[in-house]
Amino acid sequence: MRKLKFILLILALALGVSTYAQSQNESGTTRVYAELLGFNTNLLGLNKNVKVMIDLGQPQSFFKGHKIQDENGKDIKFNSMVAAMNYMGQRGWIFVQAYTVSQGKDLVYHWLMYKDIKDESEIMEGLNVQNID
Repeated sequence: MRKLKFILLILALALGVSTYAQSQNESGTTRVYAELLGFNTNLLGLNKNVKVMIDLGQPQSFFKGHKIQDENGKDIKFNSMVAAMNYMGQRGWIFVQAYTVSQGKDLVYHWLMYKDIKDESEIMEGLNVQNID
């Protein structure tokens, strides 16, 4: 009898967890992705400053992108890709993966991240993004 009660208790708990997970998945959120692209700004590589652009899925060419600006419209300069990711993390973005691509003598840093949103306007929440002309 104790084994039967124990099994029923385990089944009830499992059903409760399953129901909770289902309601979380059906909460109306959508996962969106973004990519930070980092370029070394010093040709000699003497400092670690990087030029950072962001790809939120908008149309852009390879040499033109979207730069991140502060609330006054001034370009934000990041000391490193980690500084840029910390900036994005404060705005709800979560790190997924990083990789580097070599283009000639230059390296391009790619940092992928995601954010779960309920409304499309939340993608840009806390961000001021400007096209590079």
